[in-house]
Amino acid sequence: MDHMTPPPFLPSTFRIGAAAGILLATPAFAELPAPVKAMVDSAVETGDTQKVETVIEIAKKTNPDQVAELDAILSDFRAERARLANEEARKKEEQIRHAGVFERWSGRGQVGASLSSGNSDNAGVSVALSLERTGIDWQHRLRMTADYQRSNGVTSTEKYLAAYEPRYQINRRLFTYALAQYERDKFQGFSSRYSVSGGLGYKVLDNKALQMSVQVGPSWRHVDFTDGTQGSSLGVLAGLDFDWQLAKNLKFTQNANLVADGGTSASVIIDSNSTTMALTSGLEAKISDHFTTRFSYTIDYNSNPAEGAVSTDTLTRITLVYGF
Repeated sequence: MDHMTPPPFLPSTFRIGAAAGILLATPAFAELPAPVKAMVDSAVETGDTQKVETVIEIAKKTNPDQVAELDAILSDFRAERARLANEEARKKEEQIRHAGVFERWSGRGQVGASLSSGNSDNAGVSVALSLERTGIDWQHRLRMTADYQRSNGVTSTEKYLAAYEPRYQINRRLFTYALAQYERDKFQGFSSRYSVSGGLGYKVLDNKALQMSVQVGPSWRHVDFTDGTQGSSLGVLAGLDFDWQLAKNLKFTQNANLVADGGTSASVIIDSNSTTMALTSGLEAKISDHFTTRFSYTIDYNSNPAEGAVSTDTLTRITLVYGF
């Protein structure tokens, strides 16, 4: 059978089905004026969704007869952006899964002046380094700090801390954690203190502006005191991590760590005889992509300090932070 030729009076919205030989309806778009098309094409080339949506919205108001074509352009743009985002996410996941042990680490190093009160009232230097590696389900955190102060040639503060914390994300908010920590602070009465803990954590808030997680679990601690004695105890650890992005370049942080020890029994939660708490509040102002200034205030509390020591120390830090 010969192909049918549509009569000249049929509108251009109809075409012949090549395989079926029947008439099919297709959308009819009024042709965009050249300047409008050039403007829309330029916006699409940037890949900026907000810009494309704004330009097309303006074009609709000035070209009401071309709304259908403009909507089609926007729909195609969104579909392509979604495809590219999915492809990028797939590639990133593959890179993470095949990354080596020493790859994909990020971190922050800081150094600055400090002012303390309590067992010692002196100025000094503090340095800190924190590293983080985030995978698909696992996250590894490594933290090291050192505070050293001298006054009139005499050491007045010598405090060190190193902690390693792996986390496994069970779902979007719930996670498990483990913690191994070493501390040294002769002015608090111990030459070394080892703590290990493990338990559950939960992300109470998790968005760009506010992030807060809590965690709790049993702990074990061993202390070597400066008087030559030793002590080990079971306890409970409760932790809080809070970040608040106040503005584009300004962030408030709050970290708390509470450990209660009670002899060698698990009844420590109810009847503890030694409680330590480290509470740190910080305010960060971003200077550039890599540099941030940080002001922090730390309270260290020990309910059962060594003889001659007070129960509470405070430490004020003003540091320059480098992120990498």
